[in-house]
Amino acid sequence: MLVLSRQKEESIMIGDDVEITIVDVRGDKVRLGITAPKSIPVHRREIYDAIQREKAQKNAEVHAGGNNEPADKAADSPRKKTDK
Repeated sequence: MLVLSRQKEESIMIGDDVEITIVDVRGDKVRLGITAPKSIPVHRREIYDAIQREKAQKNAEVHAGGNNEPADKAADSPRKKTDK
């Protein structure tokens, strides 16, 4: 992890497109301003984690919902035969 010190109104650049500016410091809270292209999603960490959990759950449901036929039925299903 890179740790940088910044004062109010100072910025940090990430690549060429993302700028993080210290907007305000009050006690133990820091307000950040983030300028980034719309193609780069910006979320608080807890929101990002919730999105990732939701994606993982949907992915698991899609994979679990594949072939729900019993094994003996699946064996009886017609298949294409290819001769080589």
